[in-house]
Amino acid sequence: MTPGRVLIVKLSSLGDVVHTMPAVQDLREAFPEARIDWVVERAFAPLVRRCEGVARVIACELRKWRKAPLARGTRQEWRAFRTELHAQPYDAVVDLQGLTKSALIAHMARLTPQGRRFAMANRTEGSSYEAPTRWVADVAVPVEPSSHAVQRGRALCAQVFGYRPQGTPRYGLGHAAIARDNTVVLVHGTSRADKGWPEDHWIALGKRLLEQGRGVGLPHGSDAERARSQRIARALGPQAEVWPRVALDALTDRMGRCAGAIGVDSGLSHIAVALDLPHVQVYNFDTAWRTGPLDHARQRSVFASPAPSVDAVWDAWQAVTIGG
Repeated sequence: MTPGRVLIVKLSSLGDVVHTMPAVQDLREAFPEARIDWVVERAFAPLVRRCEGVARVIACELRKWRKAPLARGTRQEWRAFRTELHAQPYDAVVDLQGLTKSALIAHMARLTPQGRRFAMANRTEGSSYEAPTRWVADVAVPVEPSSHAVQRGRALCAQVFGYRPQGTPRYGLGHAAIARDNTVVLVHGTSRADKGWPEDHWIALGKRLLEQGRGVGLPHGSDAERARSQRIARALGPQAEVWPRVALDALTDRMGRCAGAIGVDSGLSHIAVALDLPHVQVYNFDTAWRTGPLDHARQRSVFASPAPSVDAVWDAWQAVTIGG
């Protein structure tokens, strides 16, 4: 089909949102005149607004609303969201999440007379999937059961709209081909404790970076992560900076000016990939094949159980920055 107006439904989480951006870039390349809107959780809306090719971001707060579904504030915010969602009918609504909550949003969206809803027909390995997504869809599209998160979204949209994805993934966030400073971002925060890397490993790694003449940047997204950033910074000294907590668009800009990033499997690490930074991603589980970097010359994943060694991560960092 030739799309005029397209609605992408990908609500969360941060890494999943980033992984969806290459599908948007493919779509706008295949159909430059298409208008692409996106429904996403409000916390991630600042990042999606800076994604090239997204005309309108419709922010929702399902995570917040379900905690107090009958509260007056929830009802008011839900009505405002529904009004914004219904402001425009769509030729295609594409549910790239595959969950009941995304199916609800896809079902609520208005269609043009010829419009249709599309969704994944099946679960992919290691990803969540709920049946209502295909019940709501007019067309359920089969996807490769074992596929990288980026490639899954690209392939689904390509099947829906009848084009072939070209080249390596592009995210539409810009890139740091020439770093403006010498800071390496240490992304130690993650929503799952079992994805973390030992604090003493971060300190040992930071010391090696300082010996190399680098600075160290320490972002955080929670009070616990801020406390960890502060402990690491104290151990490393004045060349390690605890960054203030800012919105995702401002944080993305700051990361884009850095020399590279080393981080656990988390949303900020995936932003580093999208920015084309030299990057090493640390895995305690053998799941990099579905979420890790795809450009292994510039960005690498390191896996070991229970956790990779400092030496292994350092060797990977040397490889992506010096070559090897």
